[in-house]
Amino acid sequence: MDWLLVVLGFGLLIAGGEALVRGASGLALAAKISPAVVGLTIVAAGTSMPELVVSIQSAVNGNVGIAIGNVVGSNIFNIGAILALAALVSPLRVMGNTVRLEWPVMMLAAIQFFLLARDGLIDRVEGGFLLTAMVAFTAYAVWVGRNASTPAEVEGFEEMVTASFGANGGRALAYNLLAILLGVGLLAGGSTLLVEGAVGIATALGVSDTVIGLTIVAAGTSTPELVTSLVASKRGRDDIAIANVVGSNIFNVLGIVGATALLHPLDVPAVIIARDVWWMLGASALLLPLMWTGMRVSRLEGALLLGGFATYLALLVRSA
Repeated sequence: MDWLLVVLGFGLLIAGGEALVRGASGLALAAKISPAVVGLTIVAAGTSMPELVVSIQSAVNGNVGIAIGNVVGSNIFNIGAILALAALVSPLRVMGNTVRLEWPVMMLAAIQFFLLARDGLIDRVEGGFLLTAMVAFTAYAVWVGRNASTPAEVEGFEEMVTASFGANGGRALAYNLLAILLGVGLLAGGSTLLVEGAVGIATALGVSDTVIGLTIVAAGTSTPELVTSLVASKRGRDDIAIANVVGSNIFNVLGIVGATALLHPLDVPAVIIARDVWWMLGASALLLPLMWTGMRVSRLEGALLLGGFATYLALLVRSA
C-alpha cells in the first residue's frame, strides 16, 4: 500500500508540475521574458514546486530527514543524473550568463546552506535571509533577461504573444490561471501521498527517513526537472535545459529551505552535514570546469557526471 501511495504521489506531482509550468510559462510569455530567463526562474521554480510542498509538509509533520534530504538529494540528482542524461541525449551548449552569473549564485547558495546548517539548525531568521536572497536573485535575473534581449528575440516574443494572447487573450489568460491553480492542487495532493508512502516504506524497511528523502523522494520530486530538461535537450533548447537545472538548484536552497525554515525551523541531520552536503558542494563545483571547457557539456562529460552519481548512490544505499 505504501508503494502504491508513492507511485500515485509521483503521478500527481508530475501532472501538477506540468500544469503549473504550462500556466506560469504562458503568463511569462505575455511579459516577453526570454526563454533562458523563463528556464531559470518560472520553469525552475515551477518544476521545484514538488520539492517545496514535500519539504514543508515533511517539516511540519516532524520528518526533518525527508525535508532536508529532499533538497540536498534533489540538487545532487539534478546535476549527476538530469544534466548528465540531457548531455547524453545531445551535447549542451553553455550560454555566457550561465558561467558568469547563474553558476556562481548556485555555488554560493550551496556554500551558504552548509555554513548555516553546521550547527544542526536553520532557524526562521536564516530562512528569511535565504528567501530574501532568492527574491533578489530572481528580480535581477528577470531584469538582465529583459534588458539583454536582441531585436530578433523581441520580434520573436511579439509573434509568440500575438499567437497565444491575440484574439482570444482573455481566454488564454484564464486558461493559464486555471492551469496554475490545478497544478497547485495536484502538487498538494501528490505530496501528501508521497510523504505518507515514503514514511511507511522507511518504517517497514528499517531505513531512516533521511535516506528515503535523499533517494526515493528526491528522485520523485525531481521528475518534472528530468522531463523538462530531456525534452529541451532533444529539441535543441540548451538554454532551457541547463538553466532549468541550475535555476532549480538555486531555488531548492534559497527558496525551499528558506520558505520551509521560515514556517518551521529545520533541524538538520548530522549525517547530511557530514556526508551528503559535501557531495552537493562537489557536484556544484565540478559543473564549472565541465561547462567552461568549450562552453559545452559533452556526452563524455555527461557520462562522467552520471558515473559520479551512481557512485554516490551506491555508497548511500550501502550505508543504509
